Amino acid sequence: MCKLRRRSSLERRRRPRRGGQARRAAAARERQTQSRDREAASDAGKAVSTDGVASPAFSAGTVLLQTNSRNPVEDYGGGLTGHDKQSILELAGRALEELTTMCSSGEPLWVRSLETGRDILNYDEYLRLFGRDDDGSGDQRAGWSVEASRESGVVYIDATQLVHAFMDVNQWKELFLPMIAKASTLDVIRTGENDDDDGPDGVVQLMFAEVQMLTPMVPTRELYFARYCKKLAAEKWATVDVSFDKADAGGMDPSPPARCWKNPSGCIIEEQTNGHSRVTWVEHTRRPESAGAPSMYRAVTASGLAFGARRWLATLQLQCERMVFSVATNVPTRDSNGVSTLAGRRSVLKLAHRMTASLCRSIGGSRGLAWSRVTRAGAGDIRVTSRRSAGGEPQGLIVCAVLSTWLPVSPTALLDFVRDESRRPEWDATLSGGTVQRRVNLAKGKDRGNCVTAYVSSTGNSHAASSSAGAQHGGKWIVQDSSCTSSCEAIVAYAPVDAAVLQPVISGHDSSGVAVLPCGFAVVPDGLEYSRPAVITSSSRKGDVAAGSLVTVAFQVLASSSLTATLSPDSAETVIGLVSCTLRDIKKALGCEDR
Repeated sequence: MCKLRRRSSLERRRRPRRGGQARRAAAARERQTQSRDREAASDAGKAVSTDGVASPAFSAGTVLLQTNSRNPVEDYGGGLTGHDKQSILELAGRALEELTTMCSSGEPLWVRSLETGRDILNYDEYLRLFGRDDDGSGDQRAGWSVEASRESGVVYIDATQLVHAFMDVNQWKELFLPMIAKASTLDVIRTGENDDDDGPDGVVQLMFAEVQMLTPMVPTRELYFARYCKKLAAEKWATVDVSFDKADAGGMDPSPPARCWKNPSGCIIEEQTNGHSRVTWVEHTRRPESAGAPSMYRAVTASGLAFGARRWLATLQLQCERMVFSVATNVPTRDSNGVSTLAGRRSVLKLAHRMTASLCRSIGGSRGLAWSRVTRAGAGDIRVTSRRSAGGEPQGLIVCAVLSTWLPVSPTALLDFVRDESRRPEWDATLSGGTVQRRVNLAKGKDRGNCVTAYVSSTGNSHAASSSAGAQHGGKWIVQDSSCTSSCEAIVAYAPVDAAVLQPVISGHDSSGVAVLPCGFAVVPDGLEYSRPAVITSSSRKGDVAAGSLVTVAFQVLASSSLTATLSPDSAETVIGLVSCTLRDIKKALGCEDR
């Protein structure tokens, strides 16, 4: 593939220079914004029932799942004393030393698995080197599980830009869009030494993050941690995260059942040629066993594909690659079919990215979402929620239904099937027997599976099912954004767009005003192939090896154009029927109806 001329969108959005006072002011503005968001959410709760479909008229077989909209800024409270800050600075310094050792050491600290090729942490050796088994988060041998992983790879971004993005919470969320449900900067402990001229060297800040899988079945992981950025050499940086105990946090208790604990984790970033960087990532967390995943997801979480270093690095590589392709000026013609101008290409890619971002926000297990569980014969547990529309979506009340299940096919086979336009009528209920024809195909990465496609659709039945895709009559296009990584996850988001609306976007007009409500899929390996332990001890045992996919099917429907409407049983049943029907048709087409 030819080398791309590019100017990273992070570079174009690089923050203006600012010192410590500006950093603290930015953190204060963020806390004010979160306060306004909570007020808006409160208003939304008055307009939209937070119990989703669990209304008296729709209560049979429905279970309201507990949620918690606790605000991390309120939990933190602020007001750190000078002694508190000094304790956190000392903790950050020790964490940096540990991270550099974890990134650079080989055996006996890390042992290479012959079966999977992964680095496995020898936890007995870890305890011997660092001499602790408890940092205030609980007894590691009773009631807590340890997860540790290490990965290394090249990313399409220079080191200074990357550390700037890590220290800016909004850019950080953008880089890890599928993984981070919520994040905020709680406080700036130290503003750094040379951040005006040489990046955020020496900056220490307290942060909160809620990390997710793209399914409501797996609880998110809440993390409170200090992030420390340090320049180690002329072209070498480190960013390290480490959880703090309540003495370091000014009285905040960071260890309720849902919260996890970060041992020193993060990455070493080394500048390479042509604006690339080599990243070595270590992820080392402890979580309460009571906060574990359901049985179907235990193997993938234990393997590190869900929350480990492999997923963090793969997501970073994918997002940086996407940004490179979105601003490239010399993409080969074969990778840019159906759009004749650079402006059109960028506008379509921007629309597709917004669709994927919307889907990721809508289908995770964030504790702020009010999911209800509905059981249907042959489909298992379906999760349903309702909410008011956000910016970029059709205005009104939106209902979302999500179904996650295991299929005995590989992720590659499943994705090839979903992306095959000739087989789309086999599963897309909104086509009602009609067909699609590909008119636009834009690459957004080296892997041909990372692309944006636009289809012209025609239905075989004028009475097509109602959904977020709408009735697919003439003049309807389907825009589909496919994002995949080699081993961790894939996301396919699609939405209908009127031809009259999409044509100006293809011609280069701004797509930010186009309202879309995407449906889609999230696919991950079932993890059984990688089920060797990520941490070995003297009592470790081998696991079985198998293969398959965990797929999440999601539908979103505009139930009413009124922001004050409440969810009706008919609207809930419509979206539940669509998600059930889609899964049934996929199973039938792949020959696994009995699974």
